[in-house]
Amino acid sequence: MARCVLPIAAFAAFCLLLAGCSNYEKARRPAWRSQAENACIAQRLIHVSAYVQPWHEIDGPGICGLTHPFKVSALLDGEVTFNTTYTLDCPMIAALNNWLTDIVQPAAQARFNQRVVEIISMGTYSCRGINNQIGARLSEHSFGNAIDVGGFRLADGREISIVRDWTHGDEQAQAFLRDVHAGACTDFTTVLGPGYNIFHYNHLHLDLAMHGNTSTGPRRICKPVPQQQTVPLPRDNLPDAPAIDEDLDVAQGGRPGGMQAMALHEGPGSLDAGLPPAPPPRPGAAQTYAPLPQPQRGSIRDDGAFEPEGRPQDWDITSSINRGH
Repeated sequence: MARCVLPIAAFAAFCLLLAGCSNYEKARRPAWRSQAENACIAQRLIHVSAYVQPWHEIDGPGICGLTHPFKVSALLDGEVTFNTTYTLDCPMIAALNNWLTDIVQPAAQARFNQRVVEIISMGTYSCRGINNQIGARLSEHSFGNAIDVGGFRLADGREISIVRDWTHGDEQAQAFLRDVHAGACTDFTTVLGPGYNIFHYNHLHLDLAMHGNTSTGPRRICKPVPQQQTVPLPRDNLPDAPAIDEDLDVAQGGRPGGMQAMALHEGPGSLDAGLPPAPPPRPGAAQTYAPLPQPQRGSIRDDGAFEPEGRPQDWDITSSINRGH
């Protein structure tokens, strides 16, 4: 009897051991991701429309996926379309709307006098490693928390391409791309562009990864580090204003050709000495005041005004009129 019990007990123990070894849980996404999605929806940072449609939960493979994914064909209620429909989470949609409103559209208006009507994206949700490298840790694309922007289309149809215009575009195109890259650093926690590494030569990578907090808010990674723009805004189509010459004091100006300036009236000590006197007025003609003597010398006051020598009544028009001249 004992010989039968021992094998059965040993078998039962072996089965329990196997059951214990197989009792494992599937890896789960970090809790903050679902919390961020839920908070965004609860705060109504986006709203469902013909351009933003809720989708079913994406669970896997592995920890890839989204709790509340959205299929997005346009942003800002259709004002800015995508080149195709993409899968994004709520926080990324809200951040993209803010970036377009606060940074992209003002920059496009200033640089081109045009609005952006399309974002040319190179991808959003994709369960893969960073830089598409096998064995690398998962990219934020794996959670619908990132987008790669390859360019923009303006209202007049012009395409601003990062692969072409970042270094070979005209002055305003290059400045525009630097503007939107630098501005993205205030709306996203990760911004990577051309010059960061070989994998980002043709797009801007934008995401909302959790890099930790600082005393001034979430830690942000923005590479290459934005440089202050020195490219002036484009000029309007008006011609240049003509050069404005300083007004000349008629008492100091010389007559063309080096000749002495001719006074316009007769008077004691005036520059018109030696010229024939003015004819007497005709009978019945309206009375006119005799021209006033011109000051010959004077000085420049501290405030820059010329002050002639002599008594005020000698050259002040009010004093002269009061004297009946």
